[in-house]
Amino acid sequence: MRNYLMVFTLKKQVEGGVKLELMWDEIEMILSKGLKIISILIIMYLTIKIGNKAIDKFMKRQIKSKLSFSMNEQKAITIGAVLKSALKYGVYFTGIAIIVANVFSGISAAVLGVGGFAIGIGAQSLVKDLINGFFILFEDQYGVGDHITINQYTGIVENIGIRTTVLRDFTGDLHIITNGSILEVTNHSRGDIRFLVDVEIAYEENVEETIKLITKVCEKFKEENRAEIRGNIEVLGVTSLNASGVNIRVIGRAKPLSQWKMERELRKNIKEALDEAGIEIPYPKTQIIKKDNK
Repeated sequence: MRNYLMVFTLKKQVEGGVKLELMWDEIEMILSKGLKIISILIIMYLTIKIGNKAIDKFMKRQIKSKLSFSMNEQKAITIGAVLKSALKYGVYFTGIAIIVANVFSGISAAVLGVGGFAIGIGAQSLVKDLINGFFILFEDQYGVGDHITINQYTGIVENIGIRTTVLRDFTGDLHIITNGSILEVTNHSRGDIRFLVDVEIAYEENVEETIKLITKVCEKFKEENRAEIRGNIEVLGVTSLNASGVNIRVIGRAKPLSQWKMERELRKNIKEALDEAGIEIPYPKTQIIKKDNK
């Protein structure tokens, strides 16, 4: 009996030692894999940071370059944004592949197969985004800084990636649109934009004299805003006879995104000129007629 107890105790000690050794092996393996993951993540972060700085430096050099194949500022900013996006996704995919291959090498083939199938299903939309993003860049449909309309959104392009386009509208809202969902694009920045000003005068006023006055205002306005105005500002003449006055229309063309400013400033100048000349702009009036009781 005594010998049996000694053998049993010795067996328990051996089993405890083996369990402890196995536990330490597992802890060591977990720590080793954790350090590998952290190291890979640090390398990914540094690669993206260094790559972005290199891309910025290259694009600045392209903008300043006087060579015939150099890019303008807008094109360089667009290409730089796409290169940064491609670098980011490339580093992410490479890093994840290395982590899976080295850290999770013990996972069974069945589990990897199921995971690969799930990733493949989810990657369909990603591939569509990448392909459409490539055509957007290749066909030069729009660039960073352009005023565009995508689907139901209108605004300024802040960034173009290989997967998404970032659009900020005029209320300040930011829209992140996947390239694969972009079916129609209207670019308002490729060419001069028309601006329009309607001026209404009272029926009692002389139309010809008013048109001559507005023409002089437009000529002076063009001289003061040569940087924004494209071509001549044309006074079309009378476009409608309204209930309370005669409408005179003025049109011109301006640099993209400056058309609203040109309309506001020209409208203000015409109003001041009409006031100075004593030409009445119609507005609602109430006339009280007092009848004699006799």
